[in-house]
Amino acid sequence: MGGMNIIEMWGTMGPVAKAVAFVLIFMSMWSFGVAIERLYTFSQARKQSKLYAPQVAKHLKEGRLKDALAVSQSKTYQYSHLAKVVLAGLQEYQFQHDAGGALNRDDLVDTVRRAIQRATALTSNDLKKGIPALATIGSTAPFVGLLGTVVGVISAFTGIAATGSGGLGAVSAGISEALVETALGLVVAIPAVWIYNYFTTKLEYFNVEMDNSSSELVDYFIKKTAA
Repeated sequence: MGGMNIIEMWGTMGPVAKAVAFVLIFMSMWSFGVAIERLYTFSQARKQSKLYAPQVAKHLKEGRLKDALAVSQSKTYQYSHLAKVVLAGLQEYQFQHDAGGALNRDDLVDTVRRAIQRATALTSNDLKKGIPALATIGSTAPFVGLLGTVVGVISAFTGIAATGSGGLGAVSAGISEALVETALGLVVAIPAVWIYNYFTTKLEYFNVEMDNSSSELVDYFIKKTAA
């Protein structure tokens, strides 16, 4: 019975109210699409980085830079945020080393540090992909729903003016339609905000991991060039 009421309500909605509902449905689909894609990406990043870190650390500790490079470039770790950062540092060091040591020790370390910082910024930006949209959806969906509510109320009172009837029955359908828009806006916004906060926490954790790895790699090159 409730399903029939919703169907009937949809049929009586005006074009603007239907357009608002479509926008909210689209926003909901977008937010859940981003959530599913980012959940997969973050899960792979965490899992692959957990496997990658001990392998590259072992190669570096034993002085096998080529093996460390090979591991960092492996498709097995293509989602690893740590692999992308470490790879940038290793490639820059290898490039400068193959160039014949034109740079002195301090300049070499500084060049490697800048390469790592660029890679960290790019990787962090890649990890954020789609997440700002969640913040936008979470903050705007209630207002989009409110727009539908206002339109529904205006439609209800327009109907009163047209029929000359001011009874509760004359406005109840229009008010119900309007409140459905508000509820739909909240249903879209609340999960988007929760998901956004969850991913923001994960991003902070990944950034800390990349900063720590960057610092450890720079320290490694400082010790290596000092030897």
